[in-house]
Amino acid sequence: MIKSNKLTSLITIFLCFFVFSCGKGLKLPGADARKFPKDPKKRVEQNLAEGRGFRLSEITQKRGGVFEFASSNELWRASLDTIDFMPLVSANYSGGILITDWYSEGNNQKEAIKINIRFLSNEIRSDALNIDIFYRTCDDNFNCSIQKKDSDLQKELIKEILKTATLYKNTKETDDRKLSKDNW
Repeated sequence: MIKSNKLTSLITIFLCFFVFSCGKGLKLPGADARKFPKDPKKRVEQNLAEGRGFRLSEITQKRGGVFEFASSNELWRASLDTIDFMPLVSANYSGGILITDWYSEGNNQKEAIKINIRFLSNEIRSDALNIDIFYRTCDDNFNCSIQKKDSDLQKELIKEILKTATLYKNTKETDDRKLSKDNW
């Protein structure tokens, strides 16, 4: 046991001596403090000039696209407000879909509806939404059938969502004008 420790130590010392004696100009990694300014702001500028760093403001300026929060999309907000009486199963802003749970009025468990709203555009127009309404009807033994139907409710929902979204947009534009006048 003692011999193996001595042998290991001897090999380590030999390797260290060999490595340091072979390269006369061997430089260990690190920086020469004399070559860098003491002021941190000047060091940052020097590193950026030499291509060793980056600024977060430069990254955000180079990115493309417009990313808005769901709260700034009038059509999304209007849809949520219009169907707020129904429980939601899924609300995926990035995927552009709202799915409600089955909803029945009062204690009537034999009939229920489910609404899916898909957003095809962020513009406030009638073809920006695709609304599917599913009707579930059950008999006394709870054997249920589900059907997708086009109905007046679908048209009423589209009308109400577009009307509410337009109100939100007009309110936002009015507020934006007030802010810009206040800044002058």
